[in-house]
Amino acid sequence: MLIAPSVNVREVLRERSSFGLEEAKLLTQAVAAKQFPETRQEIDAAIIEAQEANRPSEDLLAKAGVGAYLMARHQVADNFLKQVHSHAAGLYHHGLALQALGRHADSESRFEEAGTNGYDSIECTLRRVGAIRQQDRLDDAEKLLRSISKQAVSRAEYSNQMGGILWDRGDTFGAVEYFERAIDMDPHHTRALFSLANIYAQYGNDNEAIALLERSLSKPPMYLNALLNLGLLYEDQEKYSAAAFCFRRAIEVDPTNERARLYYKDIEAAQDMFIDEEAARVDNQKLTLLARSITDFELSVRSRNCLENLGIQTLGDLTRVSEQDLLKGRNFGETSLKEVRILLEAQGLQVGQHLQQSMMRDPLEQPVELAPEAEAAAQRPIADLNLSVRARKCMSRLNINTIGELIRRSPDDLLGVRNFGVTSLNEIRLRLTDFGLQLRND
Repeated sequence: MLIAPSVNVREVLRERSSFGLEEAKLLTQAVAAKQFPETRQEIDAAIIEAQEANRPSEDLLAKAGVGAYLMARHQVADNFLKQVHSHAAGLYHHGLALQALGRHADSESRFEEAGTNGYDSIECTLRRVGAIRQQDRLDDAEKLLRSISKQAVSRAEYSNQMGGILWDRGDTFGAVEYFERAIDMDPHHTRALFSLANIYAQYGNDNEAIALLERSLSKPPMYLNALLNLGLLYEDQEKYSAAAFCFRRAIEVDPTNERARLYYKDIEAAQDMFIDEEAARVDNQKLTLLARSITDFELSVRSRNCLENLGIQTLGDLTRVSEQDLLKGRNFGETSLKEVRILLEAQGLQVGQHLQQSMMRDPLEQPVELAPEAEAAAQRPIADLNLSVRARKCMSRLNINTIGELIRRSPDDLLGVRNFGVTSLNEIRLRLTDFGLQLRND
């Protein structure tokens, strides 16, 4: 972990007559050093001073705003930094705070202003690329990035931004290559580490994701999403003490963060949960077997055609019909029936063994009537919901790959999954609302 040298925070924030680029750099070092309580106390004092001043100077506004941003208090930072007009460090950090708040068009303008007022113009342009990309203007972002490639290609932020563009275009391998290149240039590049960790987590490489998130938190600014995602990954591995530490630290940084508070409450419930992992594994194997296509097995052409005409596509379909129903099929006789019996017995199954369940109409099998717009949304992959790590884990365990498969599930179905609590349920409900959809029975 990076250990930054100690900084005299009081001298930087109280004794110096101005607050410029050098002071902002020192304050960033102080947040990274093992002097967090002292730094937070001094930043709080600077914030109070700026709040109580009748006509605060731009230096005072920048001092309070930059400090608030480094402590992940982005709304507070915005309140101060929106009042600066020519302060290079203030304009630049305002752009960062606006990005964290999701106001990407505004952040694009502030980075441009910072560059014209004395902040590193190449760095400001790289940040503008990120703001433009977040507005889904990928072509514009890539064009701007390539326009400064000669000056910026040796910077870690250049590779980070290129990685982001490739990720948004669906080029996972290309994105990973550029994020790794950024980390090679700067082993503590917070955003590249965070992005790469999310990719690893999405593909199930939790241990590598945890290692990357831990590194991302060794250097300011404090990335709340990194803390929360790391806590969720710890919790998923039943490392409850480590998860609780992450959520407590998130609350310490931002006492108003409701997600951190809800996740912290979920820890207590998760610690008391008992999961029969072996039973869950067997159930998953059974579901996988029943989902196998008939075409995976050796059957005569006549039998295969007959089953296709009956609408039978999987082994599970054969367990939900009776032998009499099969014999009613055109050209399906005793020979074909015997062939199907042998096939199922080899897999430990029987014709019609789940017939009673089929007659009860499993809710997951029932068609869902949707408006045309909602029907189109239901066909989209589950990744389009942009769920948190914990919610994505639930989708993976339930083998849910599309939004349509998700809305066939009830809230109780989801709450029955390990480490899935009310917070994640509400997150999914909110994401589905954006598409005009909801869970079954909601």
